[in-house]
Amino acid sequence: MAKVVILSGAGVSAESGISTFRDSGGLWEEYDVSLICQADSLDKNEDLTLDFYDKRRAELEDKQPNYAHKLLSELKKKYPQDIAIITQNVDNLFEKSGLDSNTEVLHLHGFLTQVRCRNYSCAQTFEIGYQKIESFNEGLCPTCQSKLRPDIIFFGEAAPMYERLSQEFSDCEFFVVIGTSGAVIGVNAMAQFTPNSILNNLEPSESIEASLFNKVLYEKASEAIAEIVEDIETYLGE
Repeated sequence: MAKVVILSGAGVSAESGISTFRDSGGLWEEYDVSLICQADSLDKNEDLTLDFYDKRRAELEDKQPNYAHKLLSELKKKYPQDIAIITQNVDNLFEKSGLDSNTEVLHLHGFLTQVRCRNYSCAQTFEIGYQKIESFNEGLCPTCQSKLRPDIIFFGEAAPMYERLSQEFSDCEFFVVIGTSGAVIGVNAMAQFTPNSILNNLEPSESIEASLFNKVLYEKASEAIAEIVEDIETYLGE
């Protein structure tokens, strides 16, 4: 497993114009999360839920990776075995910056440009790009003809990639948190048990104990990333 684990959140993609959930003016102020992001949302509010994610998927088409995405992608390419890029984001900006979604970046909460069969015995995923679900094979699974759904983890659903996160973290010696509130993933405990750690957020978060990190950078990810990469490369022996 990787020596350096880099966990990113919405703050990394916000600079590229991706709408966030939790920040002021974020998506949760426009939409009722209880209707479109819960485990039963597809059963109770199917049209509203699919429309929400169709709009989010379409939003990605003209968005481009920023400096933070690019430097982290270059770092991963340079140290493929030592660096783990893990993101809570469902956008494809790391992929646009050159990383492979299957082997080089781990999406904990799903991937917006993919859809998944709602039939649990099938559960195949399909890349659909930026189109609406109904535009891809009429919204039906090409394999079993069941309905398709966004390949996103809703609240209350199992998150299988968290096991991969635990595996990567088992050998972690350097933990980096960039652009996340810490409200979903307990970064405090992870920092507490890692000898080297960096926190980079735009501002303090009530969910993160900054004193547990060796270095704290309260600034935009694109402004902090060069220093973060330099520290990582120094640690890895450059």
